[in-house]
Amino acid sequence: MLLDPATVSATELYRFLTCAVVPRPIAWVSTRAADGTPNLAPFSYFTPLSSAPPLVGFAIQDREGDPKDTLRNIRETGEFVVNVVSEPLLEAMVTCAGDWPRGTSEFGPAGLTPAPAERVGAPRVLESPLQLECRLHREVPLGNCVFVIGEIVAVRADDALLTDGRVDPLKLRPVGRLGGELYAPLREVTSMPRPRVSRATGERTG
Repeated sequence: MLLDPATVSATELYRFLTCAVVPRPIAWVSTRAADGTPNLAPFSYFTPLSSAPPLVGFAIQDREGDPKDTLRNIRETGEFVVNVVSEPLLEAMVTCAGDWPRGTSEFGPAGLTPAPAERVGAPRVLESPLQLECRLHREVPLGNCVFVIGEIVAVRADDALLTDGRVDPLKLRPVGRLGGELYAPLREVTSMPRPRVSRATGERTG
């Protein structure tokens, strides 16, 4: 198979990429409108970007003249929370992915609880075991998407997730995004240390 992006539609290319670049972490983003209405939506074009300052970014499809509630709320308030989707929350997260009417708070249909965050006005998902509270760092227009970059100003993690002071993925039980209606709960994990190499000689040192 040889795919030429110039000869297929954006929709076809989107479907191909979401099946080829897998699994992807899910940014379950909670925001608050200027009038106080909470919003909650998942995005799987999501990644950490920097640790100093701590930055994360996610892409939102740009609907010209009709931005998604998440993007409009971030523009109005400059704040959002990324909530981790653990396996018990998969169904609730999928519920939030529905094309709900503008201004709908997905917390209600998903049966979730909006809770106060520590440093931002946007709510967090009480049921999520780990949240990243963010302030808008910048927007970057990228093709048919807007890439939203947030600076992490607070992290909240359930103590039960920690092993030796670090978040243990096996305890977190995150869910990854695949293509279509497919998701990837964390199952088998492999540990493989990197080789130690001398930068001067290129020889292995351990």
